[in-house]
Amino acid sequence: MRTVRRLIVIVLFEGVDLLDVTGPPEVFSLARRETDEAAGYEVVLAAETMAPVATAAGVRVLPDVTFDELSTKSIDTLVVPGAVETGNDRRVHPLTAPGVVSRVKQLAARTRRVTSVCVGAHILAAAGLLDGKRATTHWSTAQQLAADHPAVEVDADPIFIRDGDVWTGAGISSCLDLSLALIADDLGEAIALRVARQLVMYLKRPSGQSQFSVPLEQVSTTRRIEELRHYIMRNIGEPLTVADLAVCAHVSDRQLTRIFKSELGVTPHAYIESVCVETARNQLESTDATLERVASACGFGSVDTLVRAFRRRLNTTPTEYRRRFRTIPGQGAVHVEPS
Repeated sequence: MRTVRRLIVIVLFEGVDLLDVTGPPEVFSLARRETDEAAGYEVVLAAETMAPVATAAGVRVLPDVTFDELSTKSIDTLVVPGAVETGNDRRVHPLTAPGVVSRVKQLAARTRRVTSVCVGAHILAAAGLLDGKRATTHWSTAQQLAADHPAVEVDADPIFIRDGDVWTGAGISSCLDLSLALIADDLGEAIALRVARQLVMYLKRPSGQSQFSVPLEQVSTTRRIEELRHYIMRNIGEPLTVADLAVCAHVSDRQLTRIFKSELGVTPHAYIESVCVETARNQLESTDATLERVASACGFGSVDTLVRAFRRRLNTTPTEYRRRFRTIPGQGAVHVEPS
């Protein structure tokens, strides 16, 4: 088999997430082993200088080359990892240092395909590389990405998205999924599957990252909406309707819908369903209640309605969700139901 050299450049900068940096090289090294070096992957870590770079985990990483040293080289794949800081509101905020954005834009001009991991998508967006494209990022910053960059079509569910020669990955561990997808694109799924087996992971995960998200993060600014949110939580087991909420808020149905869309960006019905699904998730994770009891307690009325809501919002079923996420109180172990 003819060896095709593929230079993969991973961008380093202060505070970068460690797994974003170290995960892809491990995957590509396994591809070399599985193909007797025919893959020809050469992975280098690039930074502004050759000084050690401190990652978010506190581990220091040594660059292989500087950005300037790559100025004359043709790059096959550029991998842009992410970094965050936590604000006073305890929310994570992606870091998009102007210097890093500028370097990424320069490197991308000489790159066959550009990729990002986790909140690295914010760096690509700041560099203008996601304009007019569909992209994903970590579920916790997807709304911010969409708000900051209206020209980007943000989809928070997929583990990774390919739009032309631009690939974006979701959560931090998606660097492994993304790397496998790149190998499959280069060498075929048979090779990628062999690598996935070595990593003891799926070649393609059976569902997206919505199963891991916390969908009730919307922050309202009016007391009326906050009172309605508390009312919904107190009456979650009841068949709540838009008319019920309108009466509670002393407004018309139409005005209530306008208020919800303005404050929370969703309709009242969609918000009620999201609360019901989140409550059901918690019960499935922490109790042995039957699906019938979960459906009744969480305002779904029937198991069929519960299942449809889970498929619509989480792309899975309640049974499968419980199998993946239920823990035994006090032990922290995953409990798997018998088939």
